[in-house]
Amino acid sequence: MLTFTTKSQEETIALGQKIGSKLKKGDIIAMQGTLAAGKTTITKGIAQALGITDTITSPTFCLISEYYGKMPLYHMDVYRLEGGEDFINLGTDDMLYGDGVSIIEWSEKIMDELPKTTIILKITPQDDGSRLIEIDNWQNGDL
Repeated sequence: MLTFTTKSQEETIALGQKIGSKLKKGDIIAMQGTLAAGKTTITKGIAQALGITDTITSPTFCLISEYYGKMPLYHMDVYRLEGGEDFINLGTDDMLYGDGVSIIEWSEKIMDELPKTTIILKITPQDDGSRLIEIDNWQNGDL
């Protein structure tokens, strides 16, 4: 497991850029963390590393946002889903097993539907305002 602490929004975005620079086609990131933990913030950095210039926002209401850069980024928010069956019914297979990178916020609800190779990224806000970021199942080299 890799562990990082970021002390500002800028540091969280910079860590996202490092992560994004190492991602490859088909990578899936299962994001976990409380409301306002920084899931969308780190996704902004990942998107920048993928050459995406669009504004990244949380896909809470639309469920899935698609962005295009060096490769597609599928940004999903499954907070409002009941569970795995709802996730499957969204038709996410083409995204998960396609030519892009998938980032899934609130992934705790659908972990049983994700492949064993899924990268798990957990963000925990700390009392001092920093973020503890733990990355499990990382196979893409040094960060």
